[in-house]
Amino acid sequence: QVQLAESGGGLVQTGGSLRLSCAASGRTFSGYTMAWFRQAPGNEREFVARISTSGGSTYYADSVKGRFTISRDYAKNTAYLQMNSLKPEDTAVYYCGAASRWTSRADQYNYWGQGTQVTVSS
Repeated sequence: QVQLAESGGGLVQTGGSLRLSCAASGRTFSGYTMAWFRQAPGNEREFVARISTSGGSTYYADSVKGRFTISRDYAKNTAYLQMNSLKPEDTAVYYCGAASRWTSRADQYNYWGQGTQVTVSS
């Protein structure tokens, strides 16, 4: 089992920045692909970014490429999502997930956190 806990969400103005954290506990953190997804009201959960077990590979949704950066700290068992140049359409609940494979599909993620709200005002 892996337990995930997100933090760092909040209210920010357009153009602002936030850094989300996802603290992992339980089984070996380094053995999982870590990813961020988001879900706005009435929408399905949407892939945002993922990072490989080694940290050497990352992949982003086109909508966030160049603005968001995913990273992971093995000493702290924590994954991060640095979000810059935020837009109102980034407003959503953000979830981190852990998967045993390299994937962007939400249904292939084994573990999820409880989510953190990000609201970008115009």
